Formats: sequence, structure tokens, C-alpha cells
Amino acid sequence: MRRPVRRVNHRMRHWIWPAVLAVTAATLSVGSPAGADADRSGLPEAIDTVLGDPRLEGAVASVVVADAATGDVLYRHRPSGRLMPASNTKLLTSAAAMELLGPDHRFTTDVLAAGQRQGRVLRGDLYLRGTGDPTTLAGDYDRLAAQVAASGIRRVSGRLIADDTRFDARRVGDTWSADDESAYYAAQISALSLAPDTDYDTGTVIVEVAPGARAGDRPRVTLTPRTDYVDVDLRARTVAGGGADTLAVERRHGTNTLTVSGTVPVGGATTKEWVTVWEPTGYAAAVFRDALAAHGVRVSGPTRTGTATPEGARRLASHASMKLKDLLVPFMKLSNNMHAESLTKAMGYEATGRPGNWGDGITAIGGYLKTAGVDPGRLRQVDGSGLSRKDNAPADQYIALLRAVRGEPWFADWYASLPVACGPGKSVGGTLRSRMCGTPAALNARAKTGTLTGASALSGYVTDKGGRELVFSVILNNHLAPLVKALEDAIVVTLASSTEDKAVPVTPRSSRAAKNGDHGQDADVECSWRKPARC
Repeated sequence: MRRPVRRVNHRMRHWIWPAVLAVTAATLSVGSPAGADADRSGLPEAIDTVLGDPRLEGAVASVVVADAATGDVLYRHRPSGRLMPASNTKLLTSAAAMELLGPDHRFTTDVLAAGQRQGRVLRGDLYLRGTGDPTTLAGDYDRLAAQVAASGIRRVSGRLIADDTRFDARRVGDTWSADDESAYYAAQISALSLAPDTDYDTGTVIVEVAPGARAGDRPRVTLTPRTDYVDVDLRARTVAGGGADTLAVERRHGTNTLTVSGTVPVGGATTKEWVTVWEPTGYAAAVFRDALAAHGVRVSGPTRTGTATPEGARRLASHASMKLKDLLVPFMKLSNNMHAESLTKAMGYEATGRPGNWGDGITAIGGYLKTAGVDPGRLRQVDGSGLSRKDNAPADQYIALLRAVRGEPWFADWYASLPVACGPGKSVGGTLRSRMCGTPAALNARAKTGTLTGASALSGYVTDKGGRELVFSVILNNHLAPLVKALEDAIVVTLASSTEDKAVPVTPRSSRAAKNGDHGQDADVECSWRKPARC
């Protein structure tokens, strides 16, 4: 889950297996099992020891490991215990989307005219109609505007109407925290929106704040995309070189006023924040209206949102998103919450013909899960992303899904979208980019991460040392330690290091190793590329 763990200074006790073999100071240590019986692999004991780590004192875990081909369960710990899976929820949503929408599904954004054309004047209204594309960029709206201009229209006598009626008007999911209102990972959901860059955090604007040239100067603020839809209340100031950098950017509740406060020293680094907008439909319409003006098309009337395009309106321009199988890469690699919610509502619309909503979407997902051998009656899903703390699921149901999808015709594309342990870059490693490096799991394990405060999960695939493909699901809840990623990694690296006959226990990396190693803090957090407040 792309949600920040409340960061506190933490100390974690470090324990060691007998006969430890050091891998790297930054990652994990691999050793041989102590006292393993000749006729037993020792795998259950190895994983039990990881789950006995002091960082999980008072916590609860649901863990299952199975042979991907045969389904033989190699390890289970509270397999049916329902816990918060955080972003592991996206495994359910993405698989259902591939089946119900199809790998080649594209979202479209259209511009349509309602009224009479008289020369270069459209005497009527211009409609901007969205269908839920979470990847539309300012450049895409610019190209739509260019198509309108190319049609010969130079003036619209009526209004610009933003049609977001493909989805319902509910903007945020069940029990999403009010504290997260301006956080990039909890943007409002609309059928018509805008992403500021190719991380595709739709419904957000990028705010960059650079220090002034001299102490006392106002810092310089830049917005991407450039838009008047948001206002900047600049309260920050530049202080002398070496001074404190305390810059903060927040959006006031229910408004599009961004307050920039604090201090930044002369010569200091530029602060870059992704901040949500209030009412993303209006945001998209404002950027499109500016693009029309830049291409010489003037709209005389005001902008209106939430009105359906009338029957008979003529299409002037159209933009199609990337195919779903390609959209899965930024969605799953970057654990994008807004993609999950847009897909959930889109599935609801396709299933019922009603405006897409969470209820219909979750019902559609549950229908697919039944066909995949997952029992939706044994889990609770209330959103598509796992941002809600009401989402509950046990590890054994993820194992059922991970095995079932291997037989789907779209499996290769879905599998390719999973983050890769120690994989290079965001588009390969994603949220596992800096985890399990220097171990047998590197470039081997593919899995979906998940993080909420007090909840962490990792579910996916790994090949053991003997060439056997395994599926695993690790869900940890109610831990007070700020981060327990090292324990998940220890389990996965144990699987990658072992054979069917002999387990090779792995020591979870300590907090000291994380700080002193090559991968530093990144190795212990979900997001392996750094973004303000990311993870």
C-alpha cells in the first residue's frame, strides 16, 4: 500500500541462526538449519523462527507457502486468519480486471459537440467525456484540443461541460482516513481526471518549491501542470545558507488552496511534493480549457461538471489510453491506488450498465474470484486498492488466487506486472527494487507488496534452489515496529535458498544492518524509489 508508515526512531534486536553465512551487510544472512532431522527439510522450523522475531511480539501473522504446480502446502501459520492485506488487495482487483475488462481494454476520453456549426463557430456546448482513464496526462488534453482546432472550430458560444457520469459521484473509498486528504496516494476518484507525470498519480498536482537567491526572499513555486485550478498561499521564506529546511505543502480541506509554509536555506534543495486536488473533474476541465485557448479555440460560456453528454452529440476528438495489460505495469509496479479504484468502478459499470461504483465493482470482483477458486465469503473487500482498513483477507485465499491465475490466458502479462526483487528501475523492480538484493531471491521473487501503519504483506512467486516454483503469502498485522519488511524478506529468501530436501534458514536483517548497508533505509520500506512521503 502506498501509504506512509508513521516514522519514528526504532531499535530492533538482532538475532542470529547458528552457522550464519553472511550475504551482504545491507541485506540478509544465510545459514544452515540447526538440528534439522535427516528426513525433514526444516522449512517449518525456519519460518517459525522468523515469525518469532521480537519485532512481531504481540502481533499476528497469516502465512502460507505452497508448491505452485501441485498445490502441496509446505508451510501454514493461521492460514485462514483474516488480516488487513493492505495493497495485496490489488492482486484481487488486477486479476479480476484482466478477466472482466480484458487485457486489451482501453479507456477513452472524447470531445463532443452539441449544437449547430456555423463556419468556425459552434453554437452550443462542448463536452469533455471521460470513462475512467487514470493515466491521462496534460499532453493528452493538449492533443485533444489540437484535434478540436484542426476541425476548424475557433469559438464555442456555449459552455465547456465535463462529463464524468460514467462513474458515480462518490470520490473517496470506505473509511479512507481524513488525514490523508491531500496525500498523493489517496486522491479523489473520478471518471475524468488528470495525472501530472508518468508515475500516473491521477488527481494530483506536482508542487516544486526552490529557495530564493537571498535570505528573506520568497521561495519560487512551480506547478506541474501549470494551472490556475489551484491557488498557492506562499507563507514560506528563504533563510541563510545552512539554516533549517522545514518546508511543508498542504491543501486546505475542501479547497484547492495549497499552503506552502516553513523555511528553506539559500542554496538548499528544491522540495517536490505531489498533492491531491479537490474535485478532479474540474481539474481536468480547467487544463483542457487552457489547452483549447492555447490552440486558438475560445469557449464563451463557463465550465460545468457532472452533466451527461446528450444523445446525438458529434465526436470531434478522441484519446485512447494504453491497453490494460500495459497499464498494469505502472499500476502494480508502483502500487497505484487510484488505478485500482478506477478499475473497480469500471468493472462495476461493465457488469451493470449503471454508473461505476464501489459496490457493483466489488461484486464483480467477487464473481470472478469464485471462478478462480477463491471464496469471497472468506474475505472482506470494500475498495480496489487496500487503502481501507476494513479490507480483510487470509493468506490461504491469496495462495488459491496465485495458483489459479497461472492457467489464465492473460497470466504472462499479469505476472510481468508484479514487482521484482532487486529489479532495476521502477518499471521492473517497482516497490521491491531495493529489497532482497545480493540474495538468491534477487531477480527471482515476484510479489505484490502492501503497507499500512501496523500492517504489512508480501504475496507472490519464487523459485527455490532446486528449480521448484513456490507461491507464498505473508500478512503481518498489529506490529508496533515501524517496519517489518526484513521479516518478509527473510521468509522469501529462505524459500529461494532452499531445496525440497533441505531448508537454508535466513536471518532477518537488523535495523543496524539496514542503516549501514548499501541499500540503507530503502531496503526496509515498500517503495524502492524515493518520493516525498511515499510508503
